Amino acid sequence: MAPASSRGTGRTGWLRVDRLVPRHRRCGRRAGEKGGSLTGPSPVDRGKPGSKIHVLSEGAGLPLVVGVSAANTNDAYALKPLVKAIPAIRSRRGPCRRKPGKLHADKAYDHADLRAWVHRRGIQVRIARKGIDTSEKLGRHRWVIERTISWLTGYRRLTIRYERNANHFLAFLTLAATLTCFKKLRKTTT
Repeated sequence: MAPASSRGTGRTGWLRVDRLVPRHRRCGRRAGEKGGSLTGPSPVDRGKPGSKIHVLSEGAGLPLVVGVSAANTNDAYALKPLVKAIPAIRSRRGPCRRKPGKLHADKAYDHADLRAWVHRRGIQVRIARKGIDTSEKLGRHRWVIERTISWLTGYRRLTIRYERNANHFLAFLTLAATLTCFKKLRKTTT
């Protein structure tokens, strides 16, 4: 934080009136000049800072694995770590099941090497293909993961990222996934 000015009260604070300057003046552009925006950078800018939540859920929407990545990275990089992190599911008889039967994903995960990698693990691939499949076909399955993400972002701590450390944010995300599973499974058993 900048040192206090001689005009102020002599202490540093959050609101410094002498430091408040309109955005277009700070950027060296006048309001309305081409290239200058009074609302800030574009929200769809691919170079934006921030984080992205990745969730792998089962068919009913219970989160099995969660992850956090930078907002400006491709979603496809998160698929392998999420699939590898699927916990073993205890069955009534036989060995523990470590892989799902099918994997549904949207067009962001449409890469030939990812399809081959998932297929080699013995999982049926249901990834929408860019330019071929429509969103209507995948929409029957996509709403499940969208609902799961809305359950997780229902916790105030995850709506806006307050933590600087990604490990802390991931810990809160994991806690939210655990609480979500507990609440949903408690409803089904009672």
